[in-house]
Amino acid sequence: MIFTKVYRGSLLKYKFTNLIANLLNVSSVPLMLNVIVDNSSRGIAEKIIVEQIRTSNRNMTYSFYNIDYCAKIVNDIVEVMSHFFSKPGSYYSDVLFYISLGLHRIAPKSQKHAILMDCDVFFKRDISLLFDEFQRFKDTALFGLAPELSPVYRHVLKLYRSKHNNTTFGNYYHWNATSDPNIPHSRGFQGYNSGILLLKLDAIRSSEEFKFLLKKSAVQTLTERYNFKQGHLGDQDFYTLIGNEYPHLIQTLNCGFNKQLCTWWKENGYSNIFDNYARCDHKIVVLHGNCNSKIPKS
Repeated sequence: MIFTKVYRGSLLKYKFTNLIANLLNVSSVPLMLNVIVDNSSRGIAEKIIVEQIRTSNRNMTYSFYNIDYCAKIVNDIVEVMSHFFSKPGSYYSDVLFYISLGLHRIAPKSQKHAILMDCDVFFKRDISLLFDEFQRFKDTALFGLAPELSPVYRHVLKLYRSKHNNTTFGNYYHWNATSDPNIPHSRGFQGYNSGILLLKLDAIRSSEEFKFLLKKSAVQTLTERYNFKQGHLGDQDFYTLIGNEYPHLIQTLNCGFNKQLCTWWKENGYSNIFDNYARCDHKIVVLHGNCNSKIPKS
């Protein structure tokens, strides 16, 4: 979890408080919380955690990682990624939005798995269900992500899609279509959303293929292949391209593990097809109030 640039009346403080309370209330398994903080935010985070532990009469262990320390460790990755997947000075040009790609360097070597989550999520069911997904990973998978539930990649990939009429990349998922085992994402690939991210840290550390994909030359080849010039969602853009080009590296979680609530694209040019992207027929485990969407708690 990332908790930086927080001040007294910050919306992030409110979201963090709600998430900690939520995790303590719904979790049946011991929780080890790792929080990336800056110097001014650490005290705020610890005060919230201690208070929520006291209020809930439950326990969790927690550790803090300083953002400056983390930034140095992943600096080479950030330099490569920010050139391709964010606009200079934009919200997603911050080191925070690429830190997941180097989390395997930051976490203790003894830690084999991690779940990175945004602060604007709410668990309707036990977090243990999310941990259970690691057991379903295919042998080659390094990461686990649920689909992006908006047409953002249909929009961003407009040029690529105009040149490749038969591509499923950017298409919404066709629930009733028959899968073709010879074609990755044959029923449509909406891209991934990184609000909930499962990381198989030991596999990432030992993957020569992933190390190669972090190189500037590899990222440039990938972005040029897909005419990807409007990236603005940080690490999520990278996972999405990897998911289409190297699908064996990512385990697709069902949409119930990250049911996004943002309707921005519905109100900005895609009202006729938005519901096809937002559809989720799976049982909801996690609600994601992205773009400051209100999360229904009942």
